[in-house]
Amino acid sequence: MFATTPLRIVAVSAGLSQPSSTWLLADRLAAATRERLAAEQDRHGRDVEVRVIELRDLAVDIANHLVSGFPSATLREAIDAVTEADGLIAVTPVFTASYSGLFKSFFDLIDHTALTGKPVVIAATGGTARHSLVLEHALRPLFAYLRAVTVPTSVYAASEDWGSSGDEYTEGLPSRIRRAGGELASAVLGRTVSGAARAPGLDDGEDAVVPFEQQLADLRLD
Repeated sequence: MFATTPLRIVAVSAGLSQPSSTWLLADRLAAATRERLAAEQDRHGRDVEVRVIELRDLAVDIANHLVSGFPSATLREAIDAVTEADGLIAVTPVFTASYSGLFKSFFDLIDHTALTGKPVVIAATGGTARHSLVLEHALRPLFAYLRAVTVPTSVYAASEDWGSSGDEYTEGLPSRIRRAGGELASAVLGRTVSGAARAPGLDDGEDAVVPFEQQLADLRLD
């Protein structure tokens, strides 16, 4: 029976606008993880379920829970989805050189042992690349406190990263997304993930063939 239980990948997006670059990054990371898990399906024999939770839809429920101590049914279901996921993707816009208040408030509601050992991809969006270190000085310590296992590759997307394939010195955003998704998939399947070296795989080669510009025509950065 266990072998038929789907692998559950949950992405949490703290974007405030709709649609937002934060949601798009969460969705892309979830798709990359699902793609790698689907490629490995012959080995693990399980379906893959992916869900993206938008915290903007839960903002009032989160605030009420913080002051009352009682979650709504919708918020309780979202928290359960996160804590019961096989792999987690957490994406926040950068506000004042850190994660957003909405993002922090949601994870404040999760018991500090509920994510123990859970593989997590951390990611963030912002208007400038100067804020990319928020992943290391804010998000990685947060999930270390929650006892989760963050994969080596974190993903930061500045405004100029969307639609860029990078250059000979810097990986483009699509490549980084595929690499992070591949690492999360490997961690979900119980394989060792190393940040020091990696064998060529699905995350290598040409950048994504679907142009980001097509999905960003009406997109506003958070």
